[in-house]
Amino acid sequence: MIKDLFKKQKYITVSTTALEQKSEEQKPVIPEGLWIKCSSCGKILYKSDVEENMQVCSNCNYHFRLSAWDRIRYILDRDSFMEFDQNMKSANPIAFEGYEKKINSAMDSTGMNEAVITGRGMIRGTDTVIGVMDSNFMMGSMGTVVGEKLARAVEYATVKGLPVIIFTCSGGARMQEGIVSLMQMAKVSGALAKHNEAGLLYITVLTDPTTGGVTASFAMLGDIILSEPGALIGFAGKRVIQNTIKQELPEGFQTAEFLLQKGFIDMIVPRKELRSALADILMLHSEGVR
Repeated sequence: MIKDLFKKQKYITVSTTALEQKSEEQKPVIPEGLWIKCSSCGKILYKSDVEENMQVCSNCNYHFRLSAWDRIRYILDRDSFMEFDQNMKSANPIAFEGYEKKINSAMDSTGMNEAVITGRGMIRGTDTVIGVMDSNFMMGSMGTVVGEKLARAVEYATVKGLPVIIFTCSGGARMQEGIVSLMQMAKVSGALAKHNEAGLLYITVLTDPTTGGVTASFAMLGDIILSEPGALIGFAGKRVIQNTIKQELPEGFQTAEFLLQKGFIDMIVPRKELRSALADILMLHSEGVR
């Protein structure tokens, strides 16, 4: 028995590459793009289920960010949308280095010319002018074209006697356009002032995130201000404010729910109920005008 301990053992060597290859072959093949992870609760969701649920998590009610075209599809009556200024594109007003390349990249990835789509359409038969911002295009930042398209849409609504709805989603004024981007705050606000003087309705729908110069101007000028649940809404970032005032901020600061408590917004409306809520507001206002 002791002799057996010192016997030479025969070993069969197997290539690790072969084992890895076999292991890879045994793995189930799962097509890409079938699943999506919720940014809030972390649950893995079937992508088609999320899309059927209007891009809302069925587990925690987290509202995923929408593209402008998806928003239009969810809100407006089918085939009722007429787009304004669809070929308008940004220039480089202050010759910011690399700006054209960034704009072209955003255009290629989104299929849009700018961070907002404007036009006229119907919500359950009521005519309205809308502007829908898109965070996929340079984080929905507001440059010359965004301001110009929104101002023109509001001016059109004023002439035609129509209500305006703007869905905000923005990182603020576009730094690559400097002071020219900041001027858009006044331009859009001025157009809205004339719309208001004409006795017409302006509704804002704040979505995640609405920040910076957009918050400081037309986002907060609505006669009625709605928001989606959990939306980040504010001017400066949380860390900037804390470092400035040297104080800890309240829990939930800059969320739609916090702003509702403080009276900054009128109502939080889940995405599934938003079309109905807007239709009711438009109908009530049109009856009041008559």
